Amino acid sequence: MELHNIQPAKGSTHSDKRIGRGQGSGFGGTSTRGHKGAKSRSGYSRKVGFQGGQMPLQRLVPKFGFKNINRVEYKGVNLGSLQAVADKYETTTIDKALLVKAGLVSKNDLVKILGNGEITSKLEVKANAFSKSAKEAIEKLSGTTEIL
Repeated sequence: MELHNIQPAKGSTHSDKRIGRGQGSGFGGTSTRGHKGAKSRSGYSRKVGFQGGQMPLQRLVPKFGFKNINRVEYKGVNLGSLQAVADKYETTTIDKALLVKAGLVSKNDLVKILGNGEITSKLEVKANAFSKSAKEAIEKLSGTTEIL
């Protein structure tokens, strides 16, 4: 093995253009960086979003709205869905585990029962929250609601 036979390991280089290896390579001299200016010097890095002095997009577009960091996000389940789950699994007790099994919510969701739809049987429902109409509809059929 001689110095002129040495090659980099296969896959270690990503470009055939060997920059800064003398005039014979065609990429010597300024090494494709042009003459003078910050971009020609080592250590230069452009700021993220820099648009050549034009006002960057993230400063141009106005801020909008408000995100409440204390917001509690519930997954809504309607009464009609509860009745379908009760009929499918032939049970009167509906809790979060059953709703997860039925595929209506995921295990990390907080569940809120909403009043859309009809229930026809007495149900014992356990959830994180209830709407007023859902609670009334469940208790009208002498069912029970329990907040987890």
